[in-house]
Amino acid sequence: MASDATPALIVGSGNIGTDLMYKLLRSRTLRLAAMVGIDPESPGLARARAQGIATSHQGVDDVLGSMHHNTIVFEATTARAHVANAALYADAGLTAVDLTPAGVGPSVVPTVNLDQHIDRTNVNLITCGGQAAIPIVAAVRQTAEVPYAEIVSTVASVSAGPGTRENIDEFTRTTSRALELVGGAGIGKAIMILNPAVPPILMRNTVFCGLGGGVDREAVTESISKMVSEVQRFVPGYRLKAPPVFDDGPFATPAGPLPGRVTVLLEVEGSGDYLPPYAGNLDIMTSAAVRVGEALARSRIRTGAAPR
Repeated sequence: MASDATPALIVGSGNIGTDLMYKLLRSRTLRLAAMVGIDPESPGLARARAQGIATSHQGVDDVLGSMHHNTIVFEATTARAHVANAALYADAGLTAVDLTPAGVGPSVVPTVNLDQHIDRTNVNLITCGGQAAIPIVAAVRQTAEVPYAEIVSTVASVSAGPGTRENIDEFTRTTSRALELVGGAGIGKAIMILNPAVPPILMRNTVFCGLGGGVDREAVTESISKMVSEVQRFVPGYRLKAPPVFDDGPFATPAGPLPGRVTVLLEVEGSGDYLPPYAGNLDIMTSAAVRVGEALARSRIRTGAAPR
């Protein structure tokens, strides 16, 4: 780790915060300064202390005053908590990377629109389904009209902790909207399924893109393949289960009847830093968070400009 690495703070000591901790400990751009929780018996806080990381179980108010103004805060709690905490981060002059579906800041997917929001002080990583599916929708949109996009995201039930379950409603709303605003679909829809199968399944996502007329199928396939490779640079377990499948319509959709459709089947296997490999839904969020946090830190160092 470089001596001038940007300090980072994790708020939330559950599964996501703990997995994120192990990823940040490998970063050369970010230096994990502290982890904050609310449970003195939290296993995540105990693991952080074992790594020599400062901890607090008294909430974010307990540490904000000691954080350097360049600190990158990673919110790994709930949407409700981030809505309350966002103003505190702003008042302290800190930059927040939000791993909840709160949507306080602009929605960011690293391979799609990070450059557009590199100077913001609060960015939102949408949801695990959004991080998995939006790159595909954006890739299709680069070469074809996408009046309608739908994602069905299936994750192992045991990988969905209390925070994920509390955020289910926000998941569908936030992901649906981001399919439109970030992915470029005319209308977006998201569905989440918690699968109780034993042994637990890997995260799987089915992405349906309703297509307008005059589609170059080879160009769409090539664009999808290129996007998958870009995501794999920071989420190695992100992969296609099969080549994209094209069908001729007409198909009835909320955007009206469409002449064609492409279906993309994705699987996300976690890297196993803290969570089991089947928890790809959490791994893609923490991996994206590190990618975004490092980019924000490098931008601040390179330009010396104040974020907004």
